Amino acid sequence: MVLRIALTVAAALVATGLYGALSQQSIVMIMMGLELVVNGLILGAGAFWWAGGGGTDASVLVVVLVTVMAVEMALGFAVALALYRARQVDLTDDAAELAG
Repeated sequence: MVLRIALTVAAALVATGLYGALSQQSIVMIMMGLELVVNGLILGAGAFWWAGGGGTDASVLVVVLVTVMAVEMALGFAVALALYRARQVDLTDDAAELAG
């Protein structure tokens, strides 16, 4: 029963994150949606590991994945902030014009 609840919450996080990432134009909102997707995947993986008898290894895996995700998001926000400071661009349509 606990695995079912954890996977339901993970699926809700992934669905909410996908909707947020695909429906927004702001770079920060897209990154927040992607963070929700990654959190859902981490929760699902940790729940499967725990249900399979992974024990404390699941906790270590989840902590490592959350740390990697936090570093990745910090780098993404740093790039978005640098883009905003250099060109006053905060929407994906405006950022796409910089590449072309």
